[in-house]
Amino acid sequence: MTKNSRPARRVLISGASIAGPALAYWLDRHGFEVTVVEKAAAVRGGGYAIDIRGTAREVVDRMGLLPRLTEAHVDSRRITFVDSAGETVGSVRPEQFTGGEAGLDLEVRRGDLADALHTPVRERVEFLFNDSIATLDDTGDAVHVAFDSGIRRTFDLVIGADGLHSNTRRLVFGPEEPFHHYLGRVFAGFTLPNEFGFAHEAVLWNEPGRGAVLYAYEQSDRVHGFLTFASETAPFDAFRDPQAQRDLVAAHFPEQVWHVPRLVAGMREADDLFCDIVSQIHMPTWSRGRVVLAGDAAHATSFLSGQGSSVALVGAYVLAGELAAHADHTQAFAAYERRMRPFAELNQALATNGGSVVTPATREELEARNALVRDPEVAAKELAMASAQEGREAHSAMALPDYC
Repeated sequence: MTKNSRPARRVLISGASIAGPALAYWLDRHGFEVTVVEKAAAVRGGGYAIDIRGTAREVVDRMGLLPRLTEAHVDSRRITFVDSAGETVGSVRPEQFTGGEAGLDLEVRRGDLADALHTPVRERVEFLFNDSIATLDDTGDAVHVAFDSGIRRTFDLVIGADGLHSNTRRLVFGPEEPFHHYLGRVFAGFTLPNEFGFAHEAVLWNEPGRGAVLYAYEQSDRVHGFLTFASETAPFDAFRDPQAQRDLVAAHFPEQVWHVPRLVAGMREADDLFCDIVSQIHMPTWSRGRVVLAGDAAHATSFLSGQGSSVALVGAYVLAGELAAHADHTQAFAAYERRMRPFAELNQALATNGGSVVTPATREELEARNALVRDPEVAAKELAMASAQEGREAHSAMALPDYC
């Protein structure tokens, strides 16, 4: 029996952010019967801008989404660094540090990407919003699923594409802690009124181990704020209480300089505050029985890498393709991991190899970064270019197979 004549298999995907809808697209295209369950009420809009680079750009091109995403491109034009007193140190093009390629990479709002991925499959794939997996029973020949809503269904395969703190991973592999690699930072993201006149740019203020960012990817009356600080231990206790989160972050930014006070006030007032630790997921295997993980659930790269969504898009293409190419799901899962693990690990390394440029940990690193920004034509620029070259190599490290 050829792969094209093989009966469609029933697949449940948990998560409808980036990896989930991308998987739904490719699995539907390969003839699978797909259901997506998502705890939110709908595909989430808004959010900060994210990059689509290298191999991921080829994935969205193969999906036919390149024209739409090119139109949605927000075109950040510069990153400006200010010193501890709020005085401008210098500005650079974003790709000088990120390893991106001007004119090729896409930068789009997270909500625009999510909607672009959802639109082609919303009439072809079953979406269960406002629901989540409660229990999984993998009997070897099928997976019996009970949902929080009380619905019970049976699937041939289940894919956890439900993010860094994956519910699917917890149910199948156990608690998150053994797989969680804390990178020593806490961050808070939120929006606030754009009282600063910023557009198409990010502006960064740093002290060693701390950073405050204003990011305006378009001309708008709203701007994204980020506050991040180093912490030797992850402050899990604070995450149980929204007020404790705000107090914890505010306590690390007492300065009355630049726009730091306004960022702290905006963080306290925001109704969209997202506070978490900066971390990655490292697992010895991404599958167990008839359940497999994808995207951040399997190999979160952290926002410091700038590659979470791109790696998720590539992984979705590869996992769906390998499932289409192999009648035996165990062979498909093994082939998926053989192809994707080296690519994921290269991109995870970007978060730890180049973080000092944007988030200097020591006074020496901060001074070296500022010297680089002040005089980009001399030797310091070579460091930036080396970092950018490493990024470009990681972004495009995989040659996409042709599964069609």
